[in-house]
This record gives sequence, C-alpha cells and structure tokens, in this order.
Amino acid sequence: MSTTVRTLNPVAGALALAFASLASTSVMAEEQEVQAEKSKIEAITVTATKRSQVIYEVPIAMSAFSGDDLDSQGISDITDVGKFVPNLNITGFSAGHNSSANPFIRGIGLQDHLITTDPGVSVYVDGVYLGRQVGQNWNLANIERIEVLRGPQGTLYGRNSIGGAINIITKQPDQAAVTKVSAEVGTRGRLKGSIFTNQAVSEDLAFNFNMGFNRRGGLGEFVNLPNAEYDVGENQEFHGRVSVKYNASEDLRLVFTADANDGEGGTRPYTTLIDELPNGRLYQNGLRNAQTTADPYDNATSTIETSTVSNKANGVSLTAEYDINPDFGTKFIFSKRSSEYKAGLDDDSTAVALDHYPERGTADQTSVELQLTGYLGRTDFVTGVYWFNEEGSNRQDSSEASFDGGPTKLELDQETTSRAVFINVGYDATDDLRISGGVRYTEDEKSASTNVFDPVGTIYSEREWDEISWELAANYTFENGLNWYGTVQTGYQSGQFPARPYFLIGQFFGAGGFEKQEEAAAAVRANNAFLASDNISAINYETGFKGQLTDDFSMSLAFFNTEYDDLPYQVNVVTEAGFDTNNLIVEQTSRGVEFESTYYVTDSFTLHSSFGFMDVDVQEQDGVKPVAPLTPEWTASISPSYEFGLSNGATVTTRLDISYRDDMYGEPSSDPRRMTQIDSRTTTNFDISYAPANANWDISLYGRNIFDERYDDARLNTGDYILVIKSNDASEFGVRYKATF
Repeated sequence: MSTTVRTLNPVAGALALAFASLASTSVMAEEQEVQAEKSKIEAITVTATKRSQVIYEVPIAMSAFSGDDLDSQGISDITDVGKFVPNLNITGFSAGHNSSANPFIRGIGLQDHLITTDPGVSVYVDGVYLGRQVGQNWNLANIERIEVLRGPQGTLYGRNSIGGAINIITKQPDQAAVTKVSAEVGTRGRLKGSIFTNQAVSEDLAFNFNMGFNRRGGLGEFVNLPNAEYDVGENQEFHGRVSVKYNASEDLRLVFTADANDGEGGTRPYTTLIDELPNGRLYQNGLRNAQTTADPYDNATSTIETSTVSNKANGVSLTAEYDINPDFGTKFIFSKRSSEYKAGLDDDSTAVALDHYPERGTADQTSVELQLTGYLGRTDFVTGVYWFNEEGSNRQDSSEASFDGGPTKLELDQETTSRAVFINVGYDATDDLRISGGVRYTEDEKSASTNVFDPVGTIYSEREWDEISWELAANYTFENGLNWYGTVQTGYQSGQFPARPYFLIGQFFGAGGFEKQEEAAAAVRANNAFLASDNISAINYETGFKGQLTDDFSMSLAFFNTEYDDLPYQVNVVTEAGFDTNNLIVEQTSRGVEFESTYYVTDSFTLHSSFGFMDVDVQEQDGVKPVAPLTPEWTASISPSYEFGLSNGATVTTRLDISYRDDMYGEPSSDPRRMTQIDSRTTTNFDISYAPANANWDISLYGRNIFDERYDDARLNTGDYILVIKSNDASEFGVRYKATF
C-alpha cells in the first residue's frame, strides 16, 4: 500500500475506494458484459417498499442478510446483527433483562422500556410491528432474511421509525420436503438445539415447523444468595413457530403462523459505582464500592426478587394475498400478540436493602393492515390502511420495591390506538430512471394512568395526535449496472407520557405534604403534570450509489443528513452544588456516510466489509450542549472467508468476523465529570466448517468474541450513583453440527 493511502482516515479511505470503483466503470462494464453469466454474487430480493425489488434498486440505505448469511456467520440473535451494519448499535440493557434488544440507528433508539415509551427504530416480523422490544423471541431460527432500513421510514412503516426499521422475514411453507437439525455445545455452558421441517400435505397445502432450545451459562455469581436459581447472566429459552400455507385457488393464498417463546435466567451483569459520587445518597448512607463485588460480573444483592428474570411471548398472524387480475392484487395481514416479562435491578448492588426495583410488565397488541398493489403501464403503486391497538402495564410493587430503604411503587398503564392510510407510487420515466413518492396520514390516541405514591392516588391523562409523512425519491441505473439514488423522506416518533413520573411525589410535598394531605393530593391531581409530549419529527436528505460493478464486486455508498425537531433530552450537568437536571426539547442534526461491499477476490476467497461515520450535532439550549447517547461516531466490520477442497472431495470453509464500535456516551452528556463514557470495543469471531463430499451434514468449530473483549452496554449517572450495565457478551468456543434430510 502506498504512503498516500496509508495516511487516509477511514472516511477518506472508504470514499477513495468507492470513487476508484466508479472511475473504472467503463472497463468494468465491458467485463461485466462478457462475464455476466459467471457472476458470483446473487442480489438479494427485498420487500422494503412493500413490493419485491432487487436490493440495488431500493432508493434508501439498507443492509440485507439472507438466512444462509446468518448461518455462515453464526448469528443466532438480533443483537449480533448490529455488529455488522454501519451506524447500527444494538444493546440489551432494559431492567437487567437478557431478552431485550434496543437498536440505535444513526443516533436514534430507545433508552427506556416502559409501556409509555416508544422505540425510534421499529421492528417488524413478517410485516407485523412489534410494539414492545422486551420479552420477545429474538432467536433467529427459520429466517428467510433480515432487512435493516436506515433513516426515517414514516411513509410505509409509520410511527416510531425515525431512526429506521428492521424487517425480520421468516421462511414461508412451500412444496419442498426438507428437514434440518442442528446442535451446538460449547464453553460457558452452551447447549443449543433446533429442528426445522417443511412438508407438503398436498399440491395446495404445506406447512413448516421449527422448535429449539438455547442455554448459556452465566458470567458471575450471586455471592449473597447461595440458593439463587441462576447465575448472573445465565439464560435459557424454549421457542417454536409453526406456519401453514394454503393455496385456496390460483389467485388466493393464505398463510397462518403461530409462535411462542418462554425464557428465564439470571439478571444481566451490572455493577454500581458509589465512591465516585461522595455527595450521592448511597455514599451518604454509608455504602462504598467495597460493599459491591470485586468482580463486576458477580452480584452482591441479598434480595432474591432481583436475581431472576423471565420472559414469555406468543402470537398468531394471518396473511391473505389475492390476485384480482394480472396487474392488481391485495394483501391482508392480521396479527394478535402478547408478551410479558419479570426483571428488575438492585441498584445499590450491595447486600443492604436500599434501592431495589423488581419489575413486571405485560403488553397485548392487535394489528390489521390491508394493502392494494398494482401496475398501470409504467406506474406501480402500493396503498393501504392500517390499524393498531396496544394495552400494557408495568408494576413495581411496594411490598418488594424499595427506595432509600423505604417502600416505593410504580404503576403504569397505557392504551394506544393508531390508524393510518398510505400510498406509495413509482414511475419508470425511462428504462433507466425511476421516480417514486408517497404520503401517509396517521392518527394516534393514547390514554395512560400512573400511581407512584398512594397519598396522591392514580393520575389519568390522554391525548391525540395526527401526522403526515411523505417521501420523494429517484434512482438511475447506469450502463454498467451501478444505481444512483436520491431521496427526501420524513418520519415521526409518537408523543409519549412520562415513563417514571416520580416528580408527582415532589409536587405533593411542595403543596403541603402529609400536614395537608387531602389538599396536597387534590392540588397535584388538579394540576396534572402527567402529560404527553409532542411528536418528534424527522426529515432525511440522502443520496448514494449501490450495485454490482463487476461479476465479483458489489457495493453501496450513502451520504445522509437528517434533521430532527422536538427531540426530548434529559441532560444532567455538573455544578458546584452537585447535579442539575435539564429537560430540554431540542433540534438535532445527524449527518454521515455509510459504505458496504462484497468482493470475491478469488473463487475461494471472499471479503465482506462495512463502514459508517456519523457526526451528530444537538442544539445547545440554556448553556447545555447534549450529545446523542449510545451512538458511536465510527462503526466498521470486516469478514474474510476462504473455502478450499480436500483431496477426498470434502470442503473446508473458514471465516473471520471482526466488528468495531467506537466509544460513546451512556447518557446525553459528554461531560467527563459525569463518568458515563463507554469505551470502544473490537470483537472477533471465527468459524471453521467441514463438509464431507456428497454428505448431508457438516460440522463446525466456532469461537465468539475470542479475545474475551469485555465492554459496557450502558452507563447511567443518577446523581446518587453510577449504574454500569455490562455486556453479556464473553468469549465462547464450541462445536456446531447441522444435517439436512
């Protein structure tokens, strides 16, 4: 490599590679014409725009993983996907739970999990929106593909997609008779097994079914709970899904799906820093770091209620597709889902019963979507109506939960109803130029209630919103197959009620407290500060290139600038007296670049890579300058794989996956005195697979996080202590066996 290239920073290096590729397109075009039939790259067909398109033709930045890609990388849950997508960071820190997934795309995500909060990145399974991201089934079994859409997706995906959307698409039943089994054993008590079968009952009826069990041991012990059922970080889960497809006629297809999961284990690893805040309540109560544990992966709690977590979810869906004629068709999706979890933390991390928050949550949702798609000459369209209802609750019971050694409680309930109508139209102006646009109108209603203090009682509140989202896009295909696109798209995140309205207690005492209990309680209820926020809105300007430049090289390059309005931030700043809390409503601009590529260096050697850079500028307000939390400035991954044959006809495939996430902040403040900076990390996985000649099985030796990189998932400074949520990711080595019949 020349000196000039060596001195380039990662952004310049990626751009140099991209534009060097563009500069050579005339030569590549000639080669492509000759070698088209020998192309090693199979372009993935996606449904990001609710119609089937080759991924290169979709005018947004997106990544797609086929089920085979996930399998070859050893990816078994959604958190691992976040290690290989630019400007995506997926953490799991909600209430110490092991089954949560919190995706952050381009600086937008979810920092709380209670029923009154909504994610900024929406997650869909087979077209069904998941309102809650705690307690769901994140085992990626029976997967056709995963699509990660970056940037606001308000027109086709509606509310709560200002950062992006993640589509998980499972395999539909077909006529192929196949059964697959897999088993995995490894260090850290790994025991995993699954079975999948697809069978045709008749020419018109087929089904598939999968079930599995996944267990992983813990990283530490509950040192003061010798009878604890699980270790710290230990978890196990059963999961299953059945899908039935019936071709009622040549024009009507019905797919019924049911799934369920049941998991439990020990709380996620975490620790508490006390000595660092000598003015904090824990330190003033006589607690010290020495009373936690020397190993942050152990836990010193003496409260059994905060040592275990559990999650359950189940759902059914019915999808009906009807071809009205060769040019028009309809699609109907009905779904009903339920989820529940038990979790919680002992925030002081000591044997003293000071701050304990055992928690339970439930959610039930129903959704209906009706689509009409069609072609009118050079014009195609998708339009539809959507309805969503969710009811849920969170509970911290005063008989179990404690604050400062005394009983505390949290009761939170909410019902949400959302209605929408949308249309998206595409027009092929020429064979090479396509123009598209869309609009969506949404009405949201929320009614919520809370009780955090019995003398005040239950406070009720409700609010309605409406929003129009729109997008305009164009993409042009050059002679060499490269696609240029430009898009302007909007989205919004639904307004939200406060998740933890403990300020009501302060208002009670400010109005006279127990000396004037009835009057104080009446004043709090009359003022009713339990109010919802305005919608957060976003507009994204983006352009990029994507496509297969030669028979052995494909790439995508995106430049984006996203502007957010009415974005709420709770920012704590250090003062001489301690900490001041600032509840700010600000504007934010996120801009950056993303690059992905696949390069078949030889017939045997393949190189996948991704790179993301993002600069987030949050408006300064009242002298306070926030930062986007849990958002690394740089993200990158590289995955070389090499396949070679043995003399006996067997095949050996080796793969290395290296992922990098830059340092970030656990809260919206970069003040080093807050001590919430999260260090950067690099994780490395390997997989060596052996497949005998003409056999129906293969066996793999795998290693995950082989250098045992330990890192923080989140850091939160409460002013009384610093809560450090550790990742449950640790080194693991094992053997995986797969067979197909």
